Amino acid sequence: MNSRYADLLDMPLSELIAKADKVRRERTGDVFECCSIINAKSGRCSEDCKYCAQSVHNDTDASVYALLSREDILASAKAASDDGALRFSIVTSGNKLDESELMLVASVIKEIKDSLGLSVCGSLGSLSTDELKYLHDAGMSRYHHNIETSRRFYPSIVTTHDFQDRIDTIQRAQYVGMEICSGGILGLGETWEDRVDMALLLKELNVDAVPLNFLIPITGTPLESQEPVNPVDAIRAIALFRIIMEDTDIKIIAGRETILKDFQAMGFLAGANGMMIGGYLTVGGRCVAEDRALTESILRMWQD
Repeated sequence: MNSRYADLLDMPLSELIAKADKVRRERTGDVFECCSIINAKSGRCSEDCKYCAQSVHNDTDASVYALLSREDILASAKAASDDGALRFSIVTSGNKLDESELMLVASVIKEIKDSLGLSVCGSLGSLSTDELKYLHDAGMSRYHHNIETSRRFYPSIVTTHDFQDRIDTIQRAQYVGMEICSGGILGLGETWEDRVDMALLLKELNVDAVPLNFLIPITGTPLESQEPVNPVDAIRAIALFRIIMEDTDIKIIAGRETILKDFQAMGFLAGANGMMIGGYLTVGGRCVAEDRALTESILRMWQD
């Protein structure tokens, strides 16, 4: 591992947090962004991601349903806006959407933007350049496509597609003019070197936002018995990503409640400057009132 980052891993946690917070203050300021998603199509995914409740290869009780209606997606976007989200992402299971599904998603994007003022993002699989351009022309401003972990460790987690497929989709979305939200899951069994390599690659890809998830082991998946990340390592990882990513937005996503528990605010002292509200794909989140109170306390903490 690069000695610079090895030194960070050996640094006392309080010193590392202070270093990361200094980078955050200097490079992103006190900008804090909440986003929200809708699981617009659930289950029956052909990919074999070992952490995922929606894979057909895993025996879970995750909900299975086809692409939601335009009205249902709009209603979810309205609820997200009311809850204080600035971005709303339409997320679907599976490797990609078919033509009719793509047309439905495109039709709802403009209405969400015009009626609610939300920025619309998408996580719709490995789409082609033409498909991504179609969505961008419809008003989708950001594409979400996680690389999940390092290139080296990825084959231990997914075998039905390779790591380069992830990179290619990100670069196609960038080519058509979309911003990129890409991060991954910590606690899959990866090493600290894998975490550093993931951050360095995201920096090289020049992504616009990095969502950091912490594995929530789901019964019926190959990782159901995986030992969760401990809170100290979670905080250290957030700080590491901030120091490496510098001015890129870093959001704490799934697992922040179960892993960080009462230490969530510390994640925002360690460099994170955003979070997801309103729940995740197959796992519920905290009530909105609690997250509003957390947001207010973070902003006060930053301004002190």
